[in-house]
Amino acid sequence: MILSQPIENFLDDLASKSSTPGGGSVAALSGATAAALVSMVCNLSIEKKSCKENEDELKEILQTSEKLRELFSELVDQDVEAFGDVMSALRMPKNNDEERLLRNEALEHALEKATYVPLRTMEHGAKVLMLANRVSQICNKNVISDVGVAAIMAESAVHSAYFNIAINLANIGSQDFIDRIENKTEQIMDDIEGIADETIEIVEDIIYSE
Repeated sequence: MILSQPIENFLDDLASKSSTPGGGSVAALSGATAAALVSMVCNLSIEKKSCKENEDELKEILQTSEKLRELFSELVDQDVEAFGDVMSALRMPKNNDEERLLRNEALEHALEKATYVPLRTMEHGAKVLMLANRVSQICNKNVISDVGVAAIMAESAVHSAYFNIAINLANIGSQDFIDRIENKTEQIMDDIEGIADETIEIVEDIIYSE
């Protein structure tokens, strides 16, 4: 797994001439860091006297955020693999009509598969953002700033993943597939509208009221 290597190696690979890892992996990584921060805040809130009445809910959120962190970590690698399939299709021969047809079919399939990876990043990012919003209302106030960072990173994961979806859709021929994916992305964007701003407002109110 990419995330099992030192962060410096990942950044070197990201900065290199290689096409992978790229924006899709970074989007997933943003989601992973958001989920990890939500987990950290829960861990530092559970068993605190000030959070006692919400302890069961915090434990449930922790279980969910840890599962999402795991899924995001997998998506970092899946994005690299999916892009590899696209590149393999692009390298297929196109010397005659039959080869061009096979190449186009393989490329369409690879692009559709590659689109589902950032779509999952968007879906999971929206979930983490909702968790951050709820945690901001019931957590240990000493780590409230970390909730703000989690919300920002989760929103970033959603918007970053959308760019990767959009560029894939621009090269896909199936209008039915395009319409289905666009409907899903629009729904996600509608679901999270204003959530990050609301969370940040809660965070700032707590910080500046101290």
